[in-house]
Amino acid sequence: MSDQRRSWYEAGARERVAALVDAASFTEYVGPERREISPHLRLFDLPAQFDDGIVVGAATLGGKPILVAAQEGRFMGGAFGEVHGAKLTGLLRAAKATARDVVIAFDTGGVRLQEANAGEVAIAEIMRALIEARLAQVRVVGLIGGRAGCFGGGGLIAGCCSTLIVSEQGRISVTGPEVIETNKGVEEFDSRDRAFVWRTMGGKHRMLIGGADVFVDDDAAAFRDAALAALDRPVRLDLDTLAAEQARLERRIARFGGAADATQIWSALGIDRPQAVPDLPAADFAALAATRRESADDAR
Repeated sequence: MSDQRRSWYEAGARERVAALVDAASFTEYVGPERREISPHLRLFDLPAQFDDGIVVGAATLGGKPILVAAQEGRFMGGAFGEVHGAKLTGLLRAAKATARDVVIAFDTGGVRLQEANAGEVAIAEIMRALIEARLAQVRVVGLIGGRAGCFGGGGLIAGCCSTLIVSEQGRISVTGPEVIETNKGVEEFDSRDRAFVWRTMGGKHRMLIGGADVFVDDDAAAFRDAALAALDRPVRLDLDTLAAEQARLERRIARFGGAADATQIWSALGIDRPQAVPDLPAADFAALAATRRESADDAR
């Protein structure tokens, strides 16, 4: 690793994999030479990409064998289609079979509208494979800090991970800002208000309400260090875990359900100057979150 800082937000999928894993350790599965691309896009005269927008393979991280996936947010917004989803499903099934932990770099707007049915099926298959891998004592670590964020079915998959690592740029939600505005009106959610969008869906808010587990700066080395630490966390997923998280979410709705803005939630968490949170440097925010955030229960 170079001492020069590299932005996770600005990087592409292959650059993220290269920055994340040990040097020269990555072996790609279903690589570019296979030309496994979506059969649906050509029906709409849309461009295809040689890897269908996702890189999957095996590598080592800190000397430990892992499986790794990275979505390319600059192709179709990192959206899930049939081939894209199948590659991630296969990787998670391989993780269960080989007892290897998995690291996934999310960067997705959800499911491709052009292959919606195949994409929705893919989301369900990925979630099943992820849960089965976790029940087999495999850690699944999610990294979120890319341009496209993590929306739609990607948000559901991320919520199933054993650990989520997020930067300030890492927006997480099932429904995106424009979709909410379209269906509920601009008075309910103004998607053009970028500060409001970030306060509601951005990494800092998700960290404070237990929607993510680790907050890092927009730096590839920081993501790598956090992923290394996450691979040492205990493996846990059982009914007691899920029941505890369900109870926490019910308490959260009762406590914050009437809040009109994230700053009201931050104030209720005991943060003295909630309006200052968006401008806090990453290190200062991480220190604040360590004392004020809601803790999740290995599920969210």
